Amino acid sequence: MLLFRIFLIAFLIFLSVYTGVVIANHGWNLFAVFFGDLLAMTWPGQFNADFLGFLMLSAIWTAWRHQYSALGLALSVAAFFGGMIFLTIYLTIETGRARGDVRELLLGRARARS
Repeated sequence: MLLFRIFLIAFLIFLSVYTGVVIANHGWNLFAVFFGDLLAMTWPGQFNADFLGFLMLSAIWTAWRHQYSALGLALSVAAFFGGMIFLTIYLTIETGRARGDVRELLLGRARARS
């Protein structure tokens, strides 16, 4: 679990810096570029479609893990729009809470205990 947490923190730092550079050079115009590539039916669009699936899966899993509670639904929106930046922070926190229990990490505390 320690190596996983190190990866999460390292990737969070890398992605935060990378995102900052992209914003500084190209602004906040993410959605126009993202959906423009999708509509162009090119390899960048295919990658974006694949990535969109991962964003949706992350959001659904986050909501499910929290049993579709209000918190779970709010976190699922953050997972969808926050992508890997959200997920690295969320999983770093949750790996600490789970104390090495992978079952609890994947299922959530309530499901892991039942």
